Amino acid sequence: MRFDVLGVDRSVSALFPPEVLLEKLGDLPVETVLIDGDSETVASARCDGVVTFEYRPALLECDWVHSVQAGVDRFPQERFREEGVLLTNSTGIHGDAIGETVAGYMLAFARRLHEHVANQESKRWSRPAWDEPWTIAGERACVVGLGSLGRGVVDRATGLGLDVDGVRRTPVPEPGVDRVFTPDSLEAAVADARFVVLAVPLTPATEEMIDADVLAAMREDAYLINVARGSVVDQAALVRALEDGEIAGAALDVFETEPLPESSPLWEMDDVVVTPHAGSATRRYCDYVASLVAESVRRVREGEDPANRVC
Repeated sequence: MRFDVLGVDRSVSALFPPEVLLEKLGDLPVETVLIDGDSETVASARCDGVVTFEYRPALLECDWVHSVQAGVDRFPQERFREEGVLLTNSTGIHGDAIGETVAGYMLAFARRLHEHVANQESKRWSRPAWDEPWTIAGERACVVGLGSLGRGVVDRATGLGLDVDGVRRTPVPEPGVDRVFTPDSLEAAVADARFVVLAVPLTPATEEMIDADVLAAMREDAYLINVARGSVVDQAALVRALEDGEIAGAALDVFETEPLPESSPLWEMDDVVVTPHAGSATRRYCDYVASLVAESVRRVREGEDPANRVC
């Protein structure tokens, strides 16, 4: 494949300044240009490949498109195959950040840190009731999805003294995971867990996999943590479960609609932590993407497949 020009789409500004990525890619043996992702700029820049956050139809005019996120559910993979365009993603770079975010959620619920932050805003000095705080060591977490995100969660959870079960498509043993369930045993997998952590990609098989039945199978003192995609959870069923006290709470970084609408009852719920799809954020995110892209450019110019090929 001929590869002379790499475009960086302005949409990557959702995660970091595109100019910073261009600077980090400055030593590549190809021309790097900033584009707006429309047909005119893609064509005029003669891009052979594009690094992007958003999907734009004009990108199908290139030979290769790299998503700066791990999830590629917004990219029409069948169209990419039809047009012969390679699609890659940034899987493998988020495990540390996601693992630490999940650990933060767990510790916040156990140590009631979210309540203290809320009290600080109103200058309210209020200690929790004697039986409200607890420690997470010895509790059990169920990590649904044992890829790179799930691995980051498992490492932090076991380091904090939790016992960990996991769910993946095939029941292959995983270091640090006591029991590995398959998705058809999801209700049994979550039944013993104080924390149920979602770390799966959004696919037809995972869409709304956390439904009313799964939520009902969870313990009443359990917390749901979603760092996957919003549509992995039936959000209406989750709201009902929280309102009815079927589960203790939830930490949600992703939602069916983003930004989360102001009308959502999730904003006002006790023991619900809402974060703005920032679980993987880190000041080094751009560095990681640059390294992946540089490796893929090297491979493509040598006639090999790029790293993290999706289709």
